[in-house]
Amino acid sequence: MAKASTGRGGSARKTAAPPVTARKKAKAVAAPGKPAAAKKPAAVKADSKKAAAAKAVARKAAAAKPAAKKAAAKTPIAAVKKAPAAKATARVRAAPTVPAKTTATKQSGSAKKSPAKKVAPAAPSKTVAVTKAAPRRPKVRVATPIPAARRGRPAPAAARKAPPAARVSSKAPQVFTVSHLQEADFKADGLRPYALYRDLGIAAATAGLARAHVIRFVPPCTDAVRKRHVHTTELQLVYVLKGWIKNEFEGHGEQMMSTGSCWLQPSGIEHTVLDYSPDCEVLEIIVPADFTTEDVG
Repeated sequence: MAKASTGRGGSARKTAAPPVTARKKAKAVAAPGKPAAAKKPAAVKADSKKAAAAKAVARKAAAAKPAAKKAAAKTPIAAVKKAPAAKATARVRAAPTVPAKTTATKQSGSAKKSPAKKVAPAAPSKTVAVTKAAPRRPKVRVATPIPAARRGRPAPAAARKAPPAARVSSKAPQVFTVSHLQEADFKADGLRPYALYRDLGIAAATAGLARAHVIRFVPPCTDAVRKRHVHTTELQLVYVLKGWIKNEFEGHGEQMMSTGSCWLQPSGIEHTVLDYSPDCEVLEIIVPADFTTEDVG
């Protein structure tokens, strides 16, 4: 029997137990009446070792079950499902992260390993064939071969167009002229004996191209004034400066012209003066300066 030693606190400390071989020898000595056990053969010893190893494995498995239950109890699934989403998120964030080494140690210590979950194979990716358009080739211009005889000749310069020649008039050039109003310029030397003419000097300035004069009619209008006649001209324009005048034109009937009225008489049209006011004055422009007049009927 092992003796107990007393320490400072008065508590007894047990000494280490003797080995198994010593125990067996002590039992044999204590029971002298029993015969000594016969030695077992090698086969029996091997079977006993296997049985002892199996028991050790069973013990380890039994010890691992409470540890697994404790790990499962740490994460209550039902409580997480019942709690609101916000609280569950807060708890998950607040939970301390378990280091990877500790988890690996627990898994290695457990005898029964959970079966590995089968991972579903990834869906095969679709391959789309893309046909690239052929690159555009730049257009190649083929140069036209130049004969050897023409290679040495310089290219002819572009011909310049000559400016259009100015029109040369056979008539004498026109000159500047001015005519101011003077009563002495009204004279009875014109076409009609019943009117006075003031020549504006246009015939002399244009070398006979045109004529312009102011006609002042002298009252009264008699039958000699009313004779029907025609003029052969290129242009005859009349503008009433003062008073009024009544005329009759072939195909247009009687026309009353007053101050500001203007008319154009085509060449060869028959017309006559029917009447006019005592103060009637008109401006007449005729082309050319010299023209002919004929009485009709």
